[in-house]
Amino acid sequence: MKIARELSNGIIIFALIAVYFLVIEFLGLSHILYLRMLNALIVFYGVNRTLKANFAEGKAGYVSNLLSAGVTAVLGVLLSVGGLLSYIYLRGGDSYINTLSEDFLFGGNPTANEYCIGVLFEGLASAVIVVFVTMQLWRNKTSTQDS
Repeated sequence: MKIARELSNGIIIFALIAVYFLVIEFLGLSHILYLRMLNALIVFYGVNRTLKANFAEGKAGYVSNLLSAGVTAVLGVLLSVGGLLSYIYLRGGDSYINTLSEDFLFGGNPTANEYCIGVLFEGLASAVIVVFVTMQLWRNKTSTQDS
C-alpha cells in the first residue's frame, strides 16, 4: 500500500514539531514565545517537500498543487495539535497549562481543550500563510525555468 505524499509529509511535520518542542522544553526554553513560533519553518519544510515531489513528477497545475500543499499542512497541524493535547494530559492536564507561555494566546486560565483549540486556529492560520508563500516561491521558480 502506498501512503499518500500529503499524509507522509504531514506525519514528517508532526514528528519534527514534536521533537522540536520536546527539545526546547527539555532545555527549559519553552517559555520563549519566539522559539515556539519557529514551527512555521517545519511546516514550510513539509509543504516544500510535497511541492518538490509534485513538480518532479510533472504535476504543475496550480490548483492541484495548492490543494496538495494545503492538505499536507493541515494534516501536520491536526496531528501536532492532537499530539499536544495528549502531551498536556500526560503532564497533568489543565494544571500543566499554567506552565506554558502565558503570553501565547490567552489571558486567564484556559483548559487544555481551550488551549489546544486556540493553538489549532493559530496553526491553521500559519499553515495557510505558509502554503501560499511556498506556492508563490514554486510558481516563481517554475516560471523562471520555463522562460
